[in-house]
Amino acid sequence: MTGFEYAGSELSVFAHATCWKAYFRRLISPWFGDAVLEVGAGFGGTTSALRPARVGRWVCLEPDQGMAEQLTGRIARGELPPVCEAAHGSLVDLPAVPTFDSILYLDVLEHIEDDVTEIREAFRRLRPGGRLIVLAPAHSRLYTPFDAAIGHFRRYSAASLRAILPAQARILRLDYLDSAGLFASLANRYLLRSDVPTAAQIRFWDRALVRLSQILDPVFAYRLGKSVLLICTSRPSG
Repeated sequence: MTGFEYAGSELSVFAHATCWKAYFRRLISPWFGDAVLEVGAGFGGTTSALRPARVGRWVCLEPDQGMAEQLTGRIARGELPPVCEAAHGSLVDLPAVPTFDSILYLDVLEHIEDDVTEIREAFRRLRPGGRLIVLAPAHSRLYTPFDAAIGHFRRYSAASLRAILPAQARILRLDYLDSAGLFASLANRYLLRSDVPTAAQIRFWDRALVRLSQILDPVFAYRLGKSVLLICTSRPSG
């Protein structure tokens, strides 16, 4: 893929959401395996938080050429571990062979218009027993002009994520995260009538609400949250 330019502006804003990234890293890192593909890696803000040095190979795939060049530069300067490699393009630009132990879509799948084809292609590139890991914004009722402005085609529910999986998929985990953030988002949307979160709100969410969510999410059995997490693998053949 050439000529793609990322339309969103939230990457730099959320780059400092350290508590949130530490929270979902704890949940997904046991599933990484030795070879990881991170689709839509941006300039590597999430990559560094996921501690890629702990795996054997980490491919940062990014369709925006400018961001892909930033990734290359950060790897060359040692700002990302040497196990990282930058690749410019999208999933269909990679060989359709089972290469990876896990493929990550972390706040990325909602930016892809044809998500059904994307997921099917991802499964073709997973090794036997490999995992597809998706973290995405939840609840269509929370879709705002801000979502549209940063290139979101949709927000997901557990049901809508399940619906786009191929027949061979076996779900290992399908949960909502960040229950405290959900209540704040609902208040922001319907009481304050605000579509765009401020920098101060994002800092408060990361430093206070995410910590509270880590306590509340298990209490609510991961049935409430403003993000949805999917981890799945392929069913054994035969």
